[in-house]
Amino acid sequence: MSASTRDWKSKTRRFGELDFDSLNFELSTDRYHCQAYAERERNAVWLQTWQVVGRVDELPKAGDWKEHRLFNQSYIIVRGADGELRGFVNACRHRGNKLCQGKGNSARFTCPYHLWSYGLDGRLVGVARPDLVGPIDKSKLGLLPVPVDCFAGFIFLNPDSNAMPLLDFIGADVAELLAPYRLEEMVPVGMDVKEALNCNWKVVMDAFSEGYHIIGVHPELLSVTGVEAGASRHGFYGDHRMVVRPFEVKNLDECSLEQQVEGIRSLTATFPSVREVLPLFEQSIASYRNGQGELLLPEGVTVRGILQQATRASLTARGMDVSGLTDDQMSDNQAWYFFPNFFATIRAGEMTTILPMPHPSGDAGRCLWHVTAYKWLPEAERAGQRAQLLEVQEPGSYPYFLALQQDYDQMQRQQEGLSNLALKKVRLVREEVNVARFHQVLDGYMANAAGTTDVN
Repeated sequence: MSASTRDWKSKTRRFGELDFDSLNFELSTDRYHCQAYAERERNAVWLQTWQVVGRVDELPKAGDWKEHRLFNQSYIIVRGADGELRGFVNACRHRGNKLCQGKGNSARFTCPYHLWSYGLDGRLVGVARPDLVGPIDKSKLGLLPVPVDCFAGFIFLNPDSNAMPLLDFIGADVAELLAPYRLEEMVPVGMDVKEALNCNWKVVMDAFSEGYHIIGVHPELLSVTGVEAGASRHGFYGDHRMVVRPFEVKNLDECSLEQQVEGIRSLTATFPSVREVLPLFEQSIASYRNGQGELLLPEGVTVRGILQQATRASLTARGMDVSGLTDDQMSDNQAWYFFPNFFATIRAGEMTTILPMPHPSGDAGRCLWHVTAYKWLPEAERAGQRAQLLEVQEPGSYPYFLALQQDYDQMQRQQEGLSNLALKKVRLVREEVNVARFHQVLDGYMANAAGTTDVN
């Protein structure tokens, strides 16, 4: 582990060290509901950026493929006979017919219209009735490629054929900071859900970019998540961002040790994975009780530290190498944001991702979100515990865990307010600095789009 990875704080800044003056804290509301804005955004952002379209282990064998849809655009991601993942426009070069939909495994792609066939590498390998076709140059009629690459176990696709390399887009700092988490070894466990929401995709990104709303929406978290000014650390890495807040029982001076222990136990309602660590945590706590059952901790030992060590011991016992992670990373969630729409909370052994994207209909007031809970598991257990994707058909029928359900309800209520035409602008506060940074990046893309002037 490099020194910079060990000391991730060196690549972040304290809240009070941020350059607030360089950010715009007043946002236009048309970006959340205006159809004209959404159409410009489609071309300026969605057709120009790298986006997560799946996990590498979804397509393990040669011939495994899946379709990815973006508005009315359709792409194929396929694993070739050489083991490489490739992306193609999902359209036959003869008359443009769609080749496939969903997921599957094929030795080649055959157009159902006139039976032209393409290899897994996109080459045109056969046409029906060559005598009717006449002379053609097959080498010039292969499937149209689109950039596809992988990072941290995720498959990324960029609709722009001239896209910069994915690792340049991600950045060396981001790659180095995330490497010790072993994200590529995690699998979906317990939750892998896609559902349509009645809100703009940016409402989702905004909601998970700040902790200010914890006060009103997640009061249960106030005892263990700091929203005090100065408690957070922030990293801005090109178009991407990271923020981390201490994950510990608050007001330690006012809480007894027993109250701190109870605070850790209560986390399971909002962070179910903590349940797996509790047995070791409880054993350690018990070892510090005297004959009368009173909890006595020696100098330098804290309840937070006991949770961290229990987490490290639990993951190590299961076979995960956590030597590259600090004690803080055993307990604190790091929130990571890849522009435009990737959000993940990450800590040792687990990750939850939320990917909102525009609704296929193009309706600016709707989106799809894809929520997945990941865990690190020994390789032999991954296939057996892997969650299957659930696409919710009846809105509101899926039971999200408490904090996520609260956000689910709040975001759709916010969209109703944002859609009022008399409300032209909203005003962010300093704690929402990550929201401001996200929209600063967005505004840059919008301003660079052809024919775009002022998006504010």
